[in-house]
Amino acid sequence: MSFGSSPSSVLGSLSSLRSRPFTDVSYSPTPDVNEVYPGLFVGDAVAAKDKAFLRRMGINYVLNTAEGKRYTQVDTDHLYYRDCPGLRYKGFQLMDLPTTDISKYFHIAANFIDEGVSSGGRVLVHCMMGVSRSATCALAFLMIKRGMSLTEALCTVRARRDIHPNDGFLRQLQQLERDLRITRVR
Repeated sequence: MSFGSSPSSVLGSLSSLRSRPFTDVSYSPTPDVNEVYPGLFVGDAVAAKDKAFLRRMGINYVLNTAEGKRYTQVDTDHLYYRDCPGLRYKGFQLMDLPTTDISKYFHIAANFIDEGVSSGGRVLVHCMMGVSRSATCALAFLMIKRGMSLTEALCTVRARRDIHPNDGFLRQLQQLERDLRITRVR
């Protein structure tokens, strides 16, 4: 098509492009996962739903921090993984909102992750994007089970993955840090 083409010839060319099928183009999202601590992986929904990828990675524990069928949730559960022998699954129905009380799951998540990591397993903690809910639970694990401060946990995870827990989750992690400091002094 030349620079001086008439508008009708340009439109004609565009319509012929539009009518061609894109048989050679396919969209296949790739899993977004990082190992943030030995045996602990934080990732997104694409990773969690790709069972072949999980097998290749040797993941044998999956913690879904966004379980459900609503927008920004990930619709996997125990049944989704029924054809994955040896895979342990746990799900929390959390929304990524500053008003969500994620703190009630901190110790449950930490125990589940610790069980996997301590037994030599590989644990995937995920949510939709792998930056807020899942990251918050991974941080709680590092604080509760590995004795890290919130700052140390954030530095550890952020060295390996770009995470952004929402403001409400960060406040709850700060409260966890205060609570842990008190119980460790006793």
